[in-house]
Amino acid sequence: MRSWKERLTHTVLFELGGLVMVTPLASKITGHGIGEIGALAVGLATTAMLWNLIWNRFFDHWVPTRKRTLVQRLTQAFGFEAGLVILTLPAVAWWLGIGLLEAFWLDVGFMLFFLLYALAYNTAFDHVMRHRLAQAGKQ
Repeated sequence: MRSWKERLTHTVLFELGGLVMVTPLASKITGHGIGEIGALAVGLATTAMLWNLIWNRFFDHWVPTRKRTLVQRLTQAFGFEAGLVILTLPAVAWWLGIGLLEAFWLDVGFMLFFLLYALAYNTAFDHVMRHRLAQAGKQ
C-alpha cells in the first residue's frame, strides 16, 4: 500500500508536469492571456491535487497492487478525469466567461490529454517506485 507521503509526491509531480504542458496550450486555444489561464490552472491544479489524493487512495484500496493491467490503468485515469470535470466545470465556465457547454468541450479536450498523460505518468511512477523499493530491499 502506498503511503500518504508517496501519494503526495506522486500528486505534486503530476500537477507540476501538467501545468507546464497545459497552460501555454490552453492560452492559445482559448485566446485568454497566459496570466488569466495560469491563475485558473493553479486553482484547477490545487483542486486536482486534492481530488488526486482522494481518488488514488480509494483506487489503491480497490486495486492494491503496483502491477496494474491496462484496463485497471485506464479505469484509474478515466475515473480521476471524470471526477475532476464534475468538480471543476462550473468554475471554468465562470472564470473564462463561457457557457457550460463550451466549458465542457474545452474540458473534454483537456481530459483526453490528461487521460493519456495520467496513463503514462502513473505507469512510469510505479515503475520507478518498484525499482526504488527493490533497491532499498537489497541494502
